[in-house]
Amino acid sequence: MKRRRMLAHLPLALVAIATVFPFYVMVVLSVQEGKPLSLPGSLLPIHVNFQAYAQALAGSDVARWIGNTLAYSLISVVLVLVFASIAAYAFAKKRFFGSKAMFWTFIAMLMVPYHLTLIPQFLLISRMGLLDTLPGLIVPTLANAQALFLMRQFIIGIPDELIEAAKIDGAGELRVFFQIVLPQCKPILATLGVFVFLWHWNDFLWPLVATRSPNNYVLTLGLYSLQAKDVSLAVTMAAAVVTFIPILLVYLLLQRYFVQGVTMSGMK
Repeated sequence: MKRRRMLAHLPLALVAIATVFPFYVMVVLSVQEGKPLSLPGSLLPIHVNFQAYAQALAGSDVARWIGNTLAYSLISVVLVLVFASIAAYAFAKKRFFGSKAMFWTFIAMLMVPYHLTLIPQFLLISRMGLLDTLPGLIVPTLANAQALFLMRQFIIGIPDELIEAAKIDGAGELRVFFQIVLPQCKPILATLGVFVFLWHWNDFLWPLVATRSPNNYVLTLGLYSLQAKDVSLAVTMAAAVVTFIPILLVYLLLQRYFVQGVTMSGMK
């Protein structure tokens, strides 16, 4: 039985190693500042040097890019979850004329390739005077059809009896939503929070289109711009490691809710 179990887990272990290996290479190359790189010898470092991290963090540009990315990601997460949860509650528990047609029209946005919306999105933001600004990055990402769909499917599973009992006790719509519905949605909110944060943190295409000034770059765009400068590979890899750390911390903090949300969504 143990041998069979080991053989069954062997493909998963190989996939895990293949997944982690690029991150290992990134970390190893970041601690070899001043050393000539030669593969595969450089993948087993004997001397570790953190000078590249000091250089990456000492630059004012990198610190500014980190702040821009944090603001872009965190503000977007909060607003997307607020708007998606309110709309999902209306579509899941309210009956009004045209609700189904409106919902499926909104969900049809998922079938439209994101690249096709870039030009109209750019023109709208330009006419609003929001190009090369933080609001210009955030506003187009707030209408998240995927978040709305997952929130609606989760809220549908909340018993109507809980909502009716709260209303009988005199609770208004806002109180029902914030004290009855939202506490039940913690798993899916955490799951969506991780997804939305990860998507915004790694977003490259829209910031590339909407920003011009290096002071307004996000990390992905800033790291790309380093390739055009006289920056060593170790410093670039160190900046990439710094970029990865917040994503890892978010996942570790919300791991319990994340796994629970994915499991419950799959059961539904």
